[in-house]
Amino acid sequence: MSVVRFLQIILCAGLLCSVGLRGQPQPKLVGRAAPEFVRSDLNGHEIDLKRYHGKVVILNFWATWCAPCQVELPEFEKWQERYGADGLEIIAISMDDGDSAVRMTVQRLHIDYPVLMGDAYLGEAYGGVLGLPVTFLIDREGKIVDKIKGETDLRQVESRVRSVLAK
Repeated sequence: MSVVRFLQIILCAGLLCSVGLRGQPQPKLVGRAAPEFVRSDLNGHEIDLKRYHGKVVILNFWATWCAPCQVELPEFEKWQERYGADGLEIIAISMDDGDSAVRMTVQRLHIDYPVLMGDAYLGEAYGGVLGLPVTFLIDREGKIVDKIKGETDLRQVESRVRSVLAK
């Protein structure tokens, strides 16, 4: 494959990210209400995002094959334990095709917060989730205050979480 062809593919992928699955420009979500959803987690419990109003939510899109995700998930577990009493809730949305590998990963990493299966529709509602991890920080009023894409400095994210919890 030529370098020019490779760059064309990358450019097209970038356009798909910004336009979304249906060809509609995706709205900027930061500063807006988080798209609501109701899904069952891996344990069969109903997760309704609007029930989390009054809490600070980390909504993390991830996959079992994503190396940075494997670092974040257990760190989020620590945050849930550390800041849960202050109103922090973690919700992880796996973008894997099936749940067997997800269940094994959740067990291996000792994840105790809700983990549910995502799909293209839920990803599109959040602006087209291409490239993982993608994490949204949602304030107590249900508004998205941050979108964090890719591998990141978790200390900075934790500092931001503490700041939102303090409000």
